[in-house]
Amino acid sequence: MKKLNQNILLLIIVVLAVLAFSLFLSRELPNISTWSYTLELTGTLTEGNENVDIDPEYFASGINDSYTGLRSWGIRRGGKPGAIPKADPGTPELLTKYNSIYIADTEKPKIYLTFDEGYENGYTPKILDVLYENKVNAIFFVTGPYLEKEDELIRRMIDEGHVVGNHTVNHKSLPLLDEKSLEEEVVGLDRKFYQKYGKNMVFLRPPKGEYSEKTLEITSRLGYVNVFWSFAYDDWAVNRQRGWEYAFEKVTQNLHNGAIILLHAVSKDNAEALDRIIHHARENGYEFGDVNELEELARGGRP
Repeated sequence: MKKLNQNILLLIIVVLAVLAFSLFLSRELPNISTWSYTLELTGTLTEGNENVDIDPEYFASGINDSYTGLRSWGIRRGGKPGAIPKADPGTPELLTKYNSIYIADTEKPKIYLTFDEGYENGYTPKILDVLYENKVNAIFFVTGPYLEKEDELIRRMIDEGHVVGNHTVNHKSLPLLDEKSLEEEVVGLDRKFYQKYGKNMVFLRPPKGEYSEKTLEITSRLGYVNVFWSFAYDDWAVNRQRGWEYAFEKVTQNLHNGAIILLHAVSKDNAEALDRIIHHARENGYEFGDVNELEELARGGRP
């Protein structure tokens, strides 16, 4: 009798395990493109990351030499409107060495707009409307899923004079990849873009602002210009939007000559504040530069 009871108990456990596994398989999974790109650590910000729990692997590649070691892009803000932000010591020289850029000519009151597009959250059409009405162009850095799903928006970007940049196929940290995988992430997206639109990508934005001297060298050798930024803020968290006034204040208080501004197009706040930001910048003596100028600047020219 005791053995029979043990067998019955074992059978019940097996049945319950099978039921639990079946329920797990049948539940609806989140949209993978949204899931993969919702969390975006934009380099090392001076604020806003206190409540973001990031896997430690995103901060260290496990290889400590200066050539291959992972770096996370960061800047120190100027502290007042017009003040030029400072990058980590030695970083500007490293970027210049590999035809990369984070800030334009600081002698001219010009601003350049860039947007990261990991996935579409419904605000890009409004952003494009505002840019069209104000005669401003921008770089839109897209990922693989965005390229596959948002043909209409990408065609509109191209038709309205914007530049579509490379944010890699799967938004992986480039320094954590071997050379072959890195090229597949970058060149693979460029190849798909060329097949659809007959153009090659020139500008590359490393996912999460993570790079190494090795990734800069490889991508520069492949013909790309790495575009970092001189201003960004924690705008990518769609469940932590704080109103257009916050976005407006944050951006306008950090305007400076030669600014390369990074905004995430998933942000409702950014979309609602953009027109006001553009008008405010122009009223305060700034103009918006043609983003194509950034290639010449990065390669040592003067547009």
